Amino acid sequence: MYAASLLAVLFALTGFQGVAQAGRQPKVKVKYPYLLYLPSDYAPNKVGYPLVIYLHGGSHKGNDLNKLKGYGLPYLVDQKNDFPFIIASPQCPDGMFWSTENWFDSLYSELTTHYRVDKKRVYLTGISMGGYGTWQTALAYPDKFAAIIPLCGGCDDSTQICKIKKIPVWTFHGTADDVIPIDETERLVKRLNQCQAMVKLTRLQNVGHGIEYLYEDKKLYTWLLKQHK
Repeated sequence: MYAASLLAVLFALTGFQGVAQAGRQPKVKVKYPYLLYLPSDYAPNKVGYPLVIYLHGGSHKGNDLNKLKGYGLPYLVDQKNDFPFIIASPQCPDGMFWSTENWFDSLYSELTTHYRVDKKRVYLTGISMGGYGTWQTALAYPDKFAAIIPLCGGCDDSTQICKIKKIPVWTFHGTADDVIPIDETERLVKRLNQCQAMVKLTRLQNVGHGIEYLYEDKKLYTWLLKQHK
C-alpha cells in the first residue's frame, strides 16, 4: 500500500529540507484539491464544528481524489462512517511533498470562510508522508491547531520542534517499521519532553509501517475532541 523504502527515505530527506528551508524563503502559495466531509447534522445546526485535516501518504499523490479513499479517513467516510466533525482531505500533487509548497493558507482560509468551523478546535493528522506533513505543518502554523496525531512520520530534529510545545500531540509508530524507523518519532518525542510539551507516544510492538487501521479506533477522535485551544 505504501511506497518502497527508498522512496520513504526521500520523504524523510525532503521533509527535513522543507523545514530547514522554511525560514530562508517563502513557499509558493497553491491551492490543492480536497475531499470534504460534513457531519450528518451539519445543515440543520448553526453551531461551529471541529475540523480535522487529514494528510495522506505518498502512494496517494496525484490528481485523482478517488485515490485518497484507499485508506485512512477518506476510506472510512466512503464506507459511510459518521463523524461529529468536518474532515478536509487535500491531495498532494505528484512530485511534491507536504513541505514543498504553501497549501495550508488557502485551505484554511476557504474552510473557515465557507463552513462553520470552530477555530478553537482545528486538528491535524496524517500517516507516513502525511505523518511528516503533520509535524511540519504544525511547526509552520503552531497557533492554528488544538492537537495533532502524526502516524509513522518524522521531522527535522532541531530546536524548532519546541515551537509546538503547547500543542497536544499523540503520535504512533510501529517498532518493526522498516520504511520509516521509529527513531524518527522517538527523537522528536524526546525533544518535546525536554521542552515540557504535552506529548505521548504509542509504540506498536512488532508492528510495521502499515498502521492505517488506527483510523478505525474511536479513541483517537475521543482524545482529539477533548483538546481545545
